[in-house]
Amino acid sequence: MAINEKNYKEELKGLCCVEVSGESCANCLTLMPILKELCEARKDVRLVHVEADYNTLPLMEAWDVEKVPTILLVEDGEIFARCSGFQPEEILEIWLDAKIEERKAGK
Repeated sequence: MAINEKNYKEELKGLCCVEVSGESCANCLTLMPILKELCEARKDVRLVHVEADYNTLPLMEAWDVEKVPTILLVEDGEIFARCSGFQPEEILEIWLDAKIEERKAGK
């Protein structure tokens, strides 16, 4: 699901993995299917895509995203973890699982 500045608060309800990428970024294009598969394997998180462009620049600034790809873990609009740059699938899966479990344990 793609979001923009106007609808992001509504779209980021619950636990979300936000993938911020650029259409001409090779690492972003490689990462997208990996993230999709990891999120689909979990029942507690949904994947949200944000295209980094002029339309989403205010979001990028508010979220302090300086490069793509950037992955944000968000719960009800609150960012609680971030990862920037391309990560291998195994590392990304470990990171995703650990950060989500940390979040759940902290509640």
